[in-house]
Amino acid sequence: MTPLRTDADPFAFDCLAQDGRARAGRFHTPHGTVETPIFMPVGTLATVKSLDPDDLHAAGAQMLLANAYHLHLRPGDELIRDLGGLHPFMQWSSPILTDSGGFQVFSLETLRTITEEGAEFRSHIDGSRRFFSPERVMQIERHLGADVIMQFDHVIPGQSDAAAASDASERSLRWLDRCRDEFERLRREEGDAHGHPQALFPIVQGGIHAELRRAAARSVRGAGDWLGYGIGGLSVGEAKPDMYAMLDVVEPELPADRPRYLMGVGFPEDLIEGVRRGVDLFDCVAPTRMGRNGTVFTSEGRLNIKRHEHRSDKRPLDEACDCAACRRFSRAYLRHLYVSDEILGLRLLSLHNVHFLLSLMRQARLAILEQRFESWSRDWLLRLSSRASTSP
Repeated sequence: MTPLRTDADPFAFDCLAQDGRARAGRFHTPHGTVETPIFMPVGTLATVKSLDPDDLHAAGAQMLLANAYHLHLRPGDELIRDLGGLHPFMQWSSPILTDSGGFQVFSLETLRTITEEGAEFRSHIDGSRRFFSPERVMQIERHLGADVIMQFDHVIPGQSDAAAASDASERSLRWLDRCRDEFERLRREEGDAHGHPQALFPIVQGGIHAELRRAAARSVRGAGDWLGYGIGGLSVGEAKPDMYAMLDVVEPELPADRPRYLMGVGFPEDLIEGVRRGVDLFDCVAPTRMGRNGTVFTSEGRLNIKRHEHRSDKRPLDEACDCAACRRFSRAYLRHLYVSDEILGLRLLSLHNVHFLLSLMRQARLAILEQRFESWSRDWLLRLSSRASTSP
């Protein structure tokens, strides 16, 4: 089998410092270098909801995520290909990662059927019948042209029993072989997508079963010389201690010289716990989704801006935050915008949440570089766990 990594590939990962298992590194891609650990804001439909690319750059975003499933349905991956790929389409010049749509297909539940060949499903938009095979997903992600693309995998609920988790994990491994073969065929026959190479990341599955996770990680390693690794099938209904335990299992099984991406995880405490266990990349829709629902992250825990107590509060959302919302506006004003259904309120709350997670990861990186991550993370986790949430 031809290795995926070659000297000509502009992908590399440099680990600059380590404190315990936490790593501070640099992930090099065709569209720039990413300083890890990082949080990747989610631009599902080629936009991070309510935020302009300039907002994201100003907040310190280095890499975004877009979704193959949603973009395939609209506006269509072939249209995006014809317009030059995601980078010019969404006016984002920095690195992009595309998720394969495995989680979205899993989420459809009653609208999809999984077989060895792939996943048949009905569009949540118009009910039209669609089919995703590993080969088709590679073609879609090639059209989109992200720097990093993910394999098509079989996602199941987090609390699934060992038999179901084993079946899904083994299928994901077989699909990985097909993704790899199609990825290599397309590159061999057509050259690089949109003039730059892409990196295909595999995904380690296995549910909450340690032996399955360990076996999956070893099988994935044996299937190719991958440029990075995804850890999937977590934050899908299992208890948080189970998620952390699976990271403990997987971490020693993955190469130390490649980035590790924990998929779909984005609450502050989970980011910190993930970094403690050697994770480098994270993504989640939580910051913008919570912002649109009136809840924000703060250094003292979550805050619900809808509460009446904020009606005349002159303080910012978070005294320790330097985002545009906290620098300029009071809780009273932000509450007024929200309860009045003003779009600006949703935008500012989303901006704050994204900025908060980006800042948290910058602080984590600095703590690792200065060899004080253990005390920094312990203080953060203690503060977050000891403060009761102000959400209802």
